[in-house]
This record gives sequence, C-alpha cells and structure tokens, in this order.
Amino acid sequence: MKYISHDYQSYAIRYIEEHPIAAVFLDMGLGKTSITLTAIQHLLVAGAVKKVLVVAPLRVAQSTWPDEVAKWDHLAGLSFAVAVGTPKVREAALRQNASVTIINRENIEWLVKKLGSGFDYDMVVIDELSSFKSWRAKRTRALLSVRPRIRRIVGLTGTPSPNGLMDLFSEFRILDMGKRLGRFIGQYRAAYFTPDKRNGDIIYSYKPLPGAEERIYQRISDITISMSASDHLPMPPFVSTELPVKLSKKERESYDRFCHDLVLTLKGGEVTAGNAAVLAGKLVQLANGAVYTDAGTIAKIHDRKLDALEDIIEGMNGKPLLVAYWYQHDLKRIEKRLAERRIPFEKIKSAASIAKWNRGEIAVGLIHPASAGHGLNLQAGGSTLAWFGLCWSLELYQQMNARLYRQGQQSTVVVTHIVAEDTIDEHILQALKQKDKTQAALIAAVKAVIA
Repeated sequence: MKYISHDYQSYAIRYIEEHPIAAVFLDMGLGKTSITLTAIQHLLVAGAVKKVLVVAPLRVAQSTWPDEVAKWDHLAGLSFAVAVGTPKVREAALRQNASVTIINRENIEWLVKKLGSGFDYDMVVIDELSSFKSWRAKRTRALLSVRPRIRRIVGLTGTPSPNGLMDLFSEFRILDMGKRLGRFIGQYRAAYFTPDKRNGDIIYSYKPLPGAEERIYQRISDITISMSASDHLPMPPFVSTELPVKLSKKERESYDRFCHDLVLTLKGGEVTAGNAAVLAGKLVQLANGAVYTDAGTIAKIHDRKLDALEDIIEGMNGKPLLVAYWYQHDLKRIEKRLAERRIPFEKIKSAASIAKWNRGEIAVGLIHPASAGHGLNLQAGGSTLAWFGLCWSLELYQQMNARLYRQGQQSTVVVTHIVAEDTIDEHILQALKQKDKTQAALIAAVKAVIA
C-alpha cells in the first residue's frame, strides 16, 4: 500500500527525526508503528543511523512490526530480522545483520549478554515504554547497561503511567539517563512525592506533592509529545454500558460471610484470604461465579454472569461479539455454556484466529486481556466487547478496549461490563473510570466492600 500520512503522523515522524531522545505518547490506533518505521527509514537513508533495535511485546514483535514493514510500499527496501524464539533462532536473526532487528522485551537481557562489547545498535525503539516502568527489572537494568552506546532512542506508548506518576522515573531514566527526573529513585521520590500509607518506618505507598504532576511534565516536555485519537481522527462513537446481575440471597450470604470472616467453606473446598490483595482477587472470582479453593480446585457459586452473557449474545443477532475473561475457570465455564447452547465460539490467541476474527468468521471470540493488550488490530471483525469479569489493570483494560476502538473502526463501539451488584465489581469499575490503578485504590476498594 502507498503510505499517505495524516498531518499528525507527519508531525510525529519529523519529531522522531529531529529529537535524538523522543518519548512519543500516542493514543491507541494512531499508527505509532508505521510512524516510527517511516522515521527509521528516513534516518537510515540519511546515514544518521546504521543499525536499529526494536524492543516490543512478544506478539507485537512477532507480527505487528513485520506486518507493517510488509504493508507499506515505501518500506519495501528496509531489511529486518525478527529475533524471537529459541536461542538458535535468535542467533540466526542476529547473523542476518539487518538494518532493523526486532526482539521481544523478555530477551533484551539475553541480547545484551550475547553481544557484550559488540552491542552496536546506534538507535533503539522501545515499543510500549510502560513495560520498562520497573527500575528493578532485569530488562531495565540490561538496557541501562548499554544505554551510553545508543545515540538515538525512542519510547512509544499509549499508557505512559498506568500505575501513576511513579512509573515515569524508570521510563525516562532509560531515555535520558536520568537527566530530567534524576538518576536515583530516592531523588525522584523526594522531589515529587510524600509518603502516604505507612506502618512506622515502612512506607507502602507515596502520593504526589501539590503541583508535582505539572512540574514533572514540564521537566520532560522538551523530549515528549502526546496525541489523542479523538483529536486527530474521525473516530466513531464509544458507548460504555453496565449490565448488572443480582446475586440470590444464598449467594449474597456466601459473599458477605467471606468478606467478614476471610474464610468460606464450600462443597468444592475451603477458600481463605491472607491479605487484602488475595481477598480482592477472591471477591472478584466470587462475583464472577466461581472461585479457586485452597486446594486448587474450582468451587462453583452461581451462573448469573453466564446467563447475562447468553442474553448479550442473543441480542447480537449473529453479529460478532468479543468477550474478555480474566480467570481460567471463567473461560472453562463460558466455553461449557456456549457448547451446551451450540453457540459457535473460538479463543483468539494466534495469528490465524486473529485473521479469522477480522474476516468476520467468529461469532463469539474469547480473549484474555493480557494476551491481547498491545498492538493487535481487531477492529475489522466487530465493534462490541463484553467484559465477563473485570481486571484491575488500567493498562490492560484500556488496551483491550482499544483493540476495537481504533483507527479503521467504522461502527459505534459498545463495551458492556457484566457487573455483580453490590460487589467489588462496582468498586473496580469505578476505579478504572477514574484511571486510578494503584495498590492504595485496591485496598480502599476492599475496605469499601468489607465495611
């Protein structure tokens, strides 16, 4: 295809070319891969860079980047290698000595050790910069060890700080080696945060100081651009709805008893919660209709959400529906119910199933947010998503919704949340709406449920 860039894409391309350090925060669906590849092509032709390394999530490294190179006419001469798979496959990719090498983020540590002093990539692109938000992670430390050799670096993401402003430290530490937000996490905390939740000398969380957000953004503004899809594309309407389900008196009693006692005895076994985080997870499972026992078995509680999902499918009248699930026991129960009702379905987990969905050949697609987060285009196959069970991760939640609500979508996107009334579901959904995905918010939600 011939690449005809939108004005915002042309601006982003120039920005990458003109800034040796660039943080490019583009909303999902704005085409950050094609933008970056075009900038890379220009820089290679101009002799500004010689070898480029792209670090991306596994599925994105395997499919999205190679597919984009193959898609556009102006990238036909760009040589690339995909260093994903077994060590033998990765080593073979490195021997190609391509202009662009694409590797999954889990293998960046392997690459740095493998090349040692021979690491000669003068440009690095980090697709989904937010996956380097932990300054303790091995992948982060590995990339930091070779950062002084990298002359150009680009960080791409649509969700730069899904867990709050604290995430930005590690991300920008990689980009500018600590010039703007400091080289040490202690410096960053002292400058912009104050202790929040604590027990004596043990600090569990931090909250931003007054004006910290504005000061942080000012510090990084000279190397950062941010663009929203709604500002640059004629996007279709986005409708978010809730489909409440009501627990029976007996089911309600089991839920409330577990909240109070942190122990629940069921036919399938005993369920206990040792802390607030475990309690939150168990309550979500109870709201969904089944829970893992202490012995690892599955205890069934109710079918309320399965009934609601069946109603949604019936109301679709044959139109494709994407269903997001979180727990494996939810998947098993959904599959069992659909099979009993002779409703055709398929898990969306491979390139073949993605292509099949986009051709409109899957009536009900079952998908896990963690396996479908970044870079997947599912907008051609449908425009309706049902959340069977909510996840706590704001990043995965937003990325999942953006598989349908993105550039190229022609229909109104409808996202329906199946919510168990008066359960933790309501608190999680409220937190997601407020874009507050923090441990403190999780604890607050649990407290609200058990109060």
